Amino acid sequence: MTPTTTTDTILRLPAVLARVGLSRMTLYRLMRAGQFPPALKLSPKAVGWRASDVDHWIEQRQHRTALAR
Repeated sequence: MTPTTTTDTILRLPAVLARVGLSRMTLYRLMRAGQFPPALKLSPKAVGWRASDVDHWIEQRQHRTALAR
C-alpha cells in the first residue's frame, strides 16, 4: 500500500469567522477555554487554522445539538 498525501487548506481569520458564524471575540474566547482548535502560527504576525480542524469542530457542535433535542 502506498501512503496517500492529503493537503489541508489553511484558513485565515476572516474565512474561519465566515465558516463558523462567530465574532472574533467569541472565537478567541473559545480558544482560550480550549473549546476551539488552536491557531497555527504562520509567521510572526499571521495565524491560520486547518480547514479540517474547523470542519471537525463544526461537526461536533452539530452532533451535540442533535443529541440535545
